[in-house]
Amino acid sequence: MCRKFSERRKKKAAEKKAKAEMRDTEQMTNSEYYIAWWNVENLFDIEGYEHRTDKLQRTLGGETKGWTAEILDKKLSQLADIINSMNENKGPDMLGVCEVENDNVLKKLAVKLNTNGRNYQLAHHDCSDKRGVDVAILYDGDIFEKGLEFSHVIMKRVATRDIYQVNFTTKVTEKPLVVIVNHWPARSAGTLESEPYRIVAGETLSYWNQRIHEIMGQHVAIIIMGDFNDEPFNRSLTNYALSSTSKVKVASARKTTPRLYNLMWTETSKGLGSYYYKGDFSLLDQFLVSKGFLTDEGLFTVDFDSVEIVNFDKMKEGKYGTPIRFGRPSKTVNLEGYSDHFPIGMKIKEK
Repeated sequence: MCRKFSERRKKKAAEKKAKAEMRDTEQMTNSEYYIAWWNVENLFDIEGYEHRTDKLQRTLGGETKGWTAEILDKKLSQLADIINSMNENKGPDMLGVCEVENDNVLKKLAVKLNTNGRNYQLAHHDCSDKRGVDVAILYDGDIFEKGLEFSHVIMKRVATRDIYQVNFTTKVTEKPLVVIVNHWPARSAGTLESEPYRIVAGETLSYWNQRIHEIMGQHVAIIIMGDFNDEPFNRSLTNYALSSTSKVKVASARKTTPRLYNLMWTETSKGLGSYYYKGDFSLLDQFLVSKGFLTDEGLFTVDFDSVEIVNFDKMKEGKYGTPIRFGRPSKTVNLEGYSDHFPIGMKIKEK
């Protein structure tokens, strides 16, 4: 019995190693990377988690009521099922996430994802958000090397999620890639009433975008992704974050006013969205890229045809194909659900 168990373990280890070697070979020959983003919807730790502060527990109130280890494990399995299915069942090379409480739940998610032959590592920043939800990045440590990390505070009267920047390099070619993840202030107080807070977030993002260009050069490759709680055409993104639909405008922008190219405009024109609310889809989850992806001098380019809203059939329900929420026991939980947002994905290539 023990010998059979040992043989099965060896076989699984050999299969995992073969997958990793195949992926490494593909990376060396193609230099192509699949990048994804997902708002995973209230990924809290268990009720009564011992390291949760008293202040946070009071703020959360009954939100974590009934959130047992078994339900958390089911939620993680549901998320892992979708994430592992991305990129033609190879999983993303890098995944940005938001609405996660802490690094403990992210480590548990990484364990489930690493069964796919991956070596996911964690870049996480503990934000001061009043609900205790953070932004983070899961990346394949065999492909990317994590460097400097920065937390950019959004100046708001009530604490909110910081803008989180991580400077990566590709392991094979040592090319720098800056990744910035966002979860901007919500619309819960009303779209127009809450808009000033997202304008502040857009201005903060633009300020640091300019600093990065000044330090790392005009053709630095920057990927900005997140749940912006605004559409690509809203002022916070166009007027303040300086995102645009024009590749020419972005590529020719001066260093003092670095613009960003919003990759999601084409999806908007198709009537698609990543979030469904009160009868309408909204495209709140977006990728923005710097001019370094659009100029000859840049080290990376975007496969524009690869940009997608990941909405597998099993994730959708109803006439309009809306996201199947997982929810939480304190209200309504659906153990066959996933999140109230669809993920988004794209491929970038080294030149």
